[in-house]
Amino acid sequence: MRNSTIDIQPLTGALGAEILGIDLSRPLDDGRVREIRQAFLDHGVIFFRDQTLTPEQHIAFAERFAPINVNRFFTAVPGHPQIAEVRKEPQQTRNIGSQWHTDHSYDQVPAMGSVLLAREVPDHGGDTLFASMYLAYESLSDGLKRTLESLRAVHSSRHIFGPQARYFGTDLEGRLHNPELATQDAVHPVVIRHPETGRKALYVNPNFTVGIEGWHPEESKALLDFLYRHAVQPDFLCRFRWRAGSIAFWDNRCTWHYAVNDYQGQRRLMHRITLDGMPLG
Repeated sequence: MRNSTIDIQPLTGALGAEILGIDLSRPLDDGRVREIRQAFLDHGVIFFRDQTLTPEQHIAFAERFAPINVNRFFTAVPGHPQIAEVRKEPQQTRNIGSQWHTDHSYDQVPAMGSVLLAREVPDHGGDTLFASMYLAYESLSDGLKRTLESLRAVHSSRHIFGPQARYFGTDLEGRLHNPELATQDAVHPVVIRHPETGRKALYVNPNFTVGIEGWHPEESKALLDFLYRHAVQPDFLCRFRWRAGSIAFWDNRCTWHYAVNDYQGQRRLMHRITLDGMPLG
């Protein structure tokens, strides 16, 4: 692999591209960073293969794109609080991320992106699915688009990571921490205009969105359930099969992702860095 050329190969018509011909363990010049960032914006999620990175190199790569947002709830890599472990041991049955979501939508200023590095992967299974929220929005009827553009949705961390979260009493205990810090609530437009591309995207998700501002819970549920079903049509999806040393770098402002839990009895260890974003409008 060389830093002199990058080859961008789209994976599906919806989103996702693999970037070849680059070694992320080496310092990237400003031109390469611009190319990678443009691919990230164009494709929503980009993938790199066969990367051998130390934690310091993982951090250095991520910091070329935005400041790092230190995760409050995941176990950190020892000595590297910027990196969250996404771990599942062979004896554990539940995984982290097994519901469609976008990271940190509960923050007042949500995350820009996430950089996930595969350290250990199962022999089979453990893929990650991604969905384009650009296409989810653009494929709606004009009438529903007009309705959605006047709405705002409430997002929260409390029901997922807080003291009453469903993970207590399961084998996720020990992998998630600090329930007392789950105090984040945020209100964002249901339809955002991406702050860098200017393209409109649906910005609700099944994990962290708890309702439509000003609506009765049953009304919210009916609309949100429709949007959630609509957003995961096959034409809007990309599926990535991991190998050790693979990296996925996704845009939290215009994608969802879902970690498939089909590798019981096997170990999977991923290192994730989350990047700060900018206000959504």
